[in-house]
Amino acid sequence: MRAMRAEQFGGYEALKLVELPKPAVTDGKVLVRITAAGVTPLDHTILIGDFHIPEKPLILGNEGAGVVEEGGGADFPAGARVMFWGTYGAFEDGTYCEWIAVRKEDLCLIPDNVDDASAAGIPVAYLTAQVALTLADFRPGKTVFAPAIGGSVGNAVTQLARALGAKHAISSTTNHTKAEQAKVLGFNEVIDTSVEKLTDGVRRITDGYGADIIIDGIGGEVLSEAVKTLAPGGSLITLGYSASRKTTIDVTSLIVSQTSIRGFNMFSQPQAIIADAWKSIAALLQSGTIKPIVAKTFPLVEAAEALRYLVEGRPFGRVVLTV
Repeated sequence: MRAMRAEQFGGYEALKLVELPKPAVTDGKVLVRITAAGVTPLDHTILIGDFHIPEKPLILGNEGAGVVEEGGGADFPAGARVMFWGTYGAFEDGTYCEWIAVRKEDLCLIPDNVDDASAAGIPVAYLTAQVALTLADFRPGKTVFAPAIGGSVGNAVTQLARALGAKHAISSTTNHTKAEQAKVLGFNEVIDTSVEKLTDGVRRITDGYGADIIIDGIGGEVLSEAVKTLAPGGSLITLGYSASRKTTIDVTSLIVSQTSIRGFNMFSQPQAIIADAWKSIAALLQSGTIKPIVAKTFPLVEAAEALRYLVEGRPFGRVVLTV
């Protein structure tokens, strides 16, 4: 089979097209013929050697979509369309290839109204968003803020919060063009920080109340400013650092308002929580209440170009490889 594999960790040029044997189905795994693979910031972090020290060479790709070929039993019969996420592409070979053996518990059936390219970009963003909202004790009527409307997690949190009954589902962008794109797509509570301060925008939208829940994948100055917008007793979950790993926080804002900050690692979440998240996401996809956004697709052999586009082009929506 064809695969785009990181022969070493350093840069885009380390991704090479290789021919490998089709994986065997063992230990109760399910053989999936991959039709599309999501491209994520984590893939780039791993490729440049900034995640952990995985064994090389490594096939990248943390999520994907495809068709079951064997091993799925009655739950996932041969021919079933599935999407999945797990430790693939981080601690074991991933989805930048034509076939993969997937643990059954990592699979979810793709609703008929969702195409494969869209499905491939769902697992990481929407599972992360749903589980983070659950851990933050989201309830209908709460106000949620997730920076970066054009990013995978920021957009997913905003869509899920809105679908699940948030009083306000707020996001932001530093780019005026993206702010306009967001309006066209129906996101009406997006703060354009090229014309308005983040803190001012949250206060304006919430009439001074603030956000009960903040889900931040940006870090840096955005996290520092976001903390200031928490409502009394509110909580911020930090799960990424696309801007910076370091930030400065005035702890008096936490003390006075009794707010909190919590770190989040998707790889550490119990399987039961992930299974519940899949059920909620699948139902919302089936009803059309949430709609994943794909910015651009690339063929498998252009995986390096796809990663470059994601990291340097900063598109509105997901980047996906078609296989």
